[in-house]
Amino acid sequence: QVQMVESGGDVVQTGGSLRLSCLVSGLIFDDYGMAWFRQAPGKEREAVACINYIGGAKYHELPVRGRFTISRDNAKNTVYLQMNSLKPEDTATYYCATPLPDQILTSLPTDFRDWGQGTQVSVSP
Repeated sequence: QVQMVESGGDVVQTGGSLRLSCLVSGLIFDDYGMAWFRQAPGKEREAVACINYIGGAKYHELPVRGRFTISRDNAKNTVYLQMNSLKPEDTATYYCATPLPDQILTSLPTDFRDWGQGTQVSVSP
């Protein structure tokens, strides 16, 4: 059974930084690409960033590009999201996700099978 546990969410002021972590168990971690999504109240879940199975290829969505960085440590079965220069519009619940088998990484939540419970990030003005 796949388990994914996010941590690191907090309340910060505009311009602050946070590092989110997602510990994954129950699968061969370095066989899978990984992604971060977020969902703000009343909005649809949206992609934030993704990374391939060995960390050599990364993609960051436009709203976070240049401020957020996705990375992974396959020895620790963990994927990270370093978030700098946070803005109030970054306020959301952040989720890590693994793709469906043989699915390439996309920005569509429906292409992902396993999800964590989420960690809350709140950015005050």
